[in-house]
Amino acid sequence: MRQRYYIGDIGDYDGQEVTLEGWLAGRRSSGKILFLQVRDGTGFIQCVVGRGDVDDEIFEELSALPMESSLRVTGCVAADSRAPGGFEVSIVGAEVVSAAALEYPITRKEHGVPFLMDHRHLWIRSSRQFAILRIRTTAIRAAKNYFDSRGYVQLDTPILTPTACEGTTTLFETNYFEESAYLSQSGQLYNEATAMAFGKVYCLGPAFRAEKSKTRRHLIEFWQIEPEVAFADLDDIMDIQEELVAEMVATVLSERGPELAILERDIDALERVKAPFPRITYSEAVELLNKAGHSFEWGGDFGAEDETVLSREFDRPAMVTRYPRAVKPFYMENDPDDDRVTLSVDMLAPEGYGEIVGGGQRMMDATELEARMREDGVPIDDYQWYLDTRRYGAVPHGGFGLGIERVVTWICGIPHIRESIPFPRMLNRMRP
Repeated sequence: MRQRYYIGDIGDYDGQEVTLEGWLAGRRSSGKILFLQVRDGTGFIQCVVGRGDVDDEIFEELSALPMESSLRVTGCVAADSRAPGGFEVSIVGAEVVSAAALEYPITRKEHGVPFLMDHRHLWIRSSRQFAILRIRTTAIRAAKNYFDSRGYVQLDTPILTPTACEGTTTLFETNYFEESAYLSQSGQLYNEATAMAFGKVYCLGPAFRAEKSKTRRHLIEFWQIEPEVAFADLDDIMDIQEELVAEMVATVLSERGPELAILERDIDALERVKAPFPRITYSEAVELLNKAGHSFEWGGDFGAEDETVLSREFDRPAMVTRYPRAVKPFYMENDPDDDRVTLSVDMLAPEGYGEIVGGGQRMMDATELEARMREDGVPIDDYQWYLDTRRYGAVPHGGFGLGIERVVTWICGIPHIRESIPFPRMLNRMRP
């Protein structure tokens, strides 16, 4: 197999001649010297070529080559503090693989969001989107490593389901041969079943909410990592949330410094993300809101604006516990010390980013769970399998769902969730 060289490893080849394969991301000229910015999916690097370094025909071809044409360049790698990334390549040979047929539509001029979203398939080639999606990949890997290294079993859960996990008003319905099926809102209920078999499990996959929301925090299709743990109470679940998020942030800080620099992210804010995280009750959160001049009545669910106000009270993620029964799903365990509230917890990211994790302790007793389901109008017959998880060896257990895109949006310090997934699905956006 031939030697392959990648920009992401360029520091390993200082002083060596390499051949890079990629795309022309930028170009400037001083007349006799061309400065080419080349990207290959692992990074960006400046390549320099002067007249006389290559054949005149190649130099002229490179001088006129349209943006995003594909090419191979051969040259010597040299450390240079003035160059973007700290290295540059002095070209001694080049080959155009495929010249772009049209003028590249995304230029340095200001483009509106609708235009960029219409050209998302090209926008993801830009350095900013490269940085965000690289950070996304690292964050997901860090989350999986957290669970894999602690003995969790990854078990995938169905995307097509016969019933709702949470509210029926946000389901996408589809035909499943002779009956109806729904796109999954969460793998949690199935995770509870597998946790009773394997003890500690998690799933990673897409979820769908037919929620007609246009806020900067909402996607119609999003990805979650969802653990579920047998013999665990609310405190255990909070400890896991805290460790997981701290490890994800630490991994991104360790491995994605250049990408965070591209985004001009405030590193100090991320370096403060260390355990322990503040933990407050829902009732204390209501008091905080009212003290901040943000009127809120006990018993309601926090909206995006409420979470923004709360999250700005802390310099790291904060955990809000014991939400009222009325605002949490039927499966949440009641607080034995206050039957108005549940053993639930949401984690709010700082800097105004709001909820990134939601979960808690699940109801253990089958009789109580069935009564709660009837109270909430849940069709009991469709959930007999779920009630079986309590009828045969019920144990205290709990878990949570961490929204990948919400975490990435916060870690990157970007204003809108739409950039945290390669091809976002939003209320008015299903293309490309």
